[in-house]
Amino acid sequence: MADCSQLEVLASGVVGCFVTHCGWNSTMEALSLGVAMVAMPRWTDQTTNAKFITDVWGVGVRAEEIERCVRQVMEGEKGEEIRKNGEKWRKLVQEAVSEGGSSDRNINVFAQSLILSSQNDA
Repeated sequence: MADCSQLEVLASGVVGCFVTHCGWNSTMEALSLGVAMVAMPRWTDQTTNAKFITDVWGVGVRAEEIERCVRQVMEGEKGEEIRKNGEKWRKLVQEAVSEGGSSDRNINVFAQSLILSSQNDA
């Protein structure tokens, strides 16, 4: 697998947020390109940089916020409800795309209408 330039990726305009260790260069690249950050500092200057990212410049959040959200989805009553709803939707989608399901029927109707339309135009 080929490496790619972090700066090019951040500059591409398709990055919604950048999960960063908060090293100075990474922080400056994201900041200069207006990319929101999720701060995951580990050591040395990274904790200070994370403070600037979250509290001073207001361009990101600490990873702990993500942890809280992941825990909410994965644990407790709310997590159970979310997983139950996910399973319900998984089954509905499987039914729809299975042979004879609503998506299967609709694509057949659409294909038939295209065939009829092209025959009428001929």
